[in-house]
Amino acid sequence: MREPVILALDQGTTSCRAICFDREGQVLGLAQREFAQHYPQPGWVEHDAQEIWETQLGVAREALQRCALPAAAVAAIGITNQRETVLFWDRRTGQPLTRAIVWQCRRTAGMCERLKAAGHEAAVRERTGLVLDAYFSGTKVAWLLEHTPGLREKARRGEACAGTIDSWLIFRLTGGTVHVTDPTNASRTMLFNLHTRAWDEDLLALLEVPRRALPDVRPSSAVYGKTPADLLGARIPVAGAAGDQQAALFGQACFASGLAKNTYGTGSFLLVHTGEKPAPSRHGLLTTMAATVGETPAYALEGSIFVTGAAIQWLRDGLRLIEDSADSERHAAGVPDTGGVYFVPAFVGLGAPHWDPYARGAILGLTRGTTRAHLIRAALEAIAYQSREVVEAAEQDAGIRMAELKVDGGAARNDFLMQLQADILDRPVIRPRVTETTALGAAYLAGLAVGYWGGLEEIGRNWRVDRRFEPRMEERERNALYAGWRRAVGRAAGWAAPG
Repeated sequence: MREPVILALDQGTTSCRAICFDREGQVLGLAQREFAQHYPQPGWVEHDAQEIWETQLGVAREALQRCALPAAAVAAIGITNQRETVLFWDRRTGQPLTRAIVWQCRRTAGMCERLKAAGHEAAVRERTGLVLDAYFSGTKVAWLLEHTPGLREKARRGEACAGTIDSWLIFRLTGGTVHVTDPTNASRTMLFNLHTRAWDEDLLALLEVPRRALPDVRPSSAVYGKTPADLLGARIPVAGAAGDQQAALFGQACFASGLAKNTYGTGSFLLVHTGEKPAPSRHGLLTTMAATVGETPAYALEGSIFVTGAAIQWLRDGLRLIEDSADSERHAAGVPDTGGVYFVPAFVGLGAPHWDPYARGAILGLTRGTTRAHLIRAALEAIAYQSREVVEAAEQDAGIRMAELKVDGGAARNDFLMQLQADILDRPVIRPRVTETTALGAAYLAGLAVGYWGGLEEIGRNWRVDRRFEPRMEERERNALYAGWRRAVGRAAGWAAPG
């Protein structure tokens, strides 16, 4: 009889992944497939939710096959997901009623500006910990209700479900029997009150969102339901869920106040655990829920950077400067610097700490001597500069100086970038042996719910260092480079502002 495993479903912005983990938190097998991105208008981003479901189910089956595991060997399924992306589906048939509006989509920027002008920003910030921005799900839900014929009435009658991608996957995984979300995803909707830990009736009324359409909020580690036997081959508990960044915080064993991680994915996201009470930000960060085990709340400060890895993807797919994202390390290391080039990847505006929806991408400092290697290096440097911005904001909010930074995500495997990050931050960067910490966090949450792991101490013992990157750049060079970055950001700011 095979030792039981935990299956983590990692539903990201550009791909679906499934990973099997053992008790030591080691990867036994992985499957991944990309899915289509839809751009119906400039600044708009959509996904086909049915394609997401079919792709996610496909990689789950493939991961089990690669591990040569029967479904009966899976003790539980954990889910982690791209946050803020939201859709509606039919409660009876389970079929999507809308496209999913992606977290990157800026179509509701004007709606957010009108809400700010009407004086609602302070109340939204105080109740939700979020800024009034198109990034979050609330105005996306309002837009879908307004622009999809018949949807508002179906939502009022409870016939249409609204949810982030975790809710969509849980609904489908449980055969349409469960409509739930967890606090980490709920706290990204701009409809969830951090203090009452419930949907906020005033904000629902403000955006005209029917409560009957929304999911129930359950702990991040809990058995929500079971899969039908014919879906994967056995009835498996669906027992954990967390938005991708909070899942990574959990997977990095950051369970206590003051511990932090930075995840490098499509965007980059710094999270600092702040304990059992929400910590307001004065420097452009967000207050959000951390993953919860049981009924005790947990909170974090977050610096959300919209575009980091997506800039490398653009160099690959848009400009065709590289064939594979991994090639960026080799090209960047082939030149001693960027030749004065700065790349501000504000394709969908700037997130923390700027929150400028009208900023746009810019490449500055070009000369006839600029090569593709300089552009590639500038894109990697932009990742490090943006991360420094949110680290400094977090330190100002928390009143601390981070001794080190734990890192994870796909780009954390890029040694050039991690060394550069340590240099720009002037502090050590620590990469764990298992960099799949987002999926691992979801696995831990699910495993705790079914008793696969005995508690947080057991999980914490699984964490191991792979490599420690020490800063070695001179302070004068570091400060000069960062000053150039700040000037470049100033050029990109407000570029697409109306009028």
